[in-house]
Amino acid sequence: MSNNGNTFGKKFCVTTFGESHGVALGCVIDGCPAGIKLTKEMIQAALNRRRPGASVTGQVSASVTARKEADEVEILSGVFEDLTTGTPIALEVRNTSQHSGDYGNLDFTFRPGHADFTYDIKYKGNRDYRGGGRSSGRETLARVAAGAVAQQILSQKGIKITAYTIRAAGISAEKRDLSQIEENNLRAPDNEAAELMNKRIEELRSEGDSAGGVIECVISGCPAGLGQPVFDKLDAELAKAMLSIGAVKGFEIGDGFAAADSVGSQNNDTMHAEDGKPVFDTNHAGGVLGGLSSGADIIFRVAVKPVPSIFKPQQTVRRSEDFGVDGKAEYETTELQIKGRHDVCLCPRIVPVVEAMASLVITDFLLNA
Repeated sequence: MSNNGNTFGKKFCVTTFGESHGVALGCVIDGCPAGIKLTKEMIQAALNRRRPGASVTGQVSASVTARKEADEVEILSGVFEDLTTGTPIALEVRNTSQHSGDYGNLDFTFRPGHADFTYDIKYKGNRDYRGGGRSSGRETLARVAAGAVAQQILSQKGIKITAYTIRAAGISAEKRDLSQIEENNLRAPDNEAAELMNKRIEELRSEGDSAGGVIECVISGCPAGLGQPVFDKLDAELAKAMLSIGAVKGFEIGDGFAAADSVGSQNNDTMHAEDGKPVFDTNHAGGVLGGLSSGADIIFRVAVKPVPSIFKPQQTVRRSEDFGVDGKAEYETTELQIKGRHDVCLCPRIVPVVEAMASLVITDFLLNA
């Protein structure tokens, strides 16, 4: 089967479509079993956590864009009387708040830190530069919609996926109180740290700059033995899923890079038997051994880069309007002042995206078991 990079999964296959300033975005899910409870409200609840202009607490958030989108989902197929039918599920969300004029100066000029230049090279100038087009973070709403479907399957198996911000704007959470995640605008498990993060992000916004951070995710209730050896390891697929999120630049599982400074006697997870069942004493491996789930909680982290759309003048290049007969273009140095409405820190809105992509990975392995 041809795959041009728009489809994820082998058994539970998700194809996303749409651009940031196009008519609509959405996804087609093929491989969802019949008889799964699924309503529009279930999908909408997930989309509401990711949508632009949304504040976790209902108060103004320094992190998120001023773009307001209802992100109202429509189920086009694959569901009848609130149950999946086993046929392809098509989900669509219409764009309603595009300010495409804000991007009029980007037709031949490339924003630093964005995919503008690489898309322009790959597609010989035939790119939708409005809001980043297909490379926009807005594409992730289709992933979240698909993840909401996957999560209905996982809930039947007692598998729960929870992500949260543990670092933003250089400030780290000091505790992991999961009850506090939806109580602050950073979706951090530490309200006090979140307040400091938000304060620093407000300062960066006033300076026309942006911030990055780190998101941690815990998958609990996953049975042992999930995954495939060698090339389709569970942790390898999770890494691929996370690194497919545009702003993610790093992935680690368990102790991750800290394991490089450890020793075997410390890093190995010893085990003991309890009521005739194996129990891990520690979880340095992050719940995955040899590419297969161990039955312990799967714990990983992703690094989120600072938002590249900042309001400080930046040096970049502008290309000639034509690529020429040899397929090559001419470039000149220029200065760019970005316009529009943009996030300052992506962490709170990427949290549901991380959960969605993790859901797709686990669901795909479950259905392939």
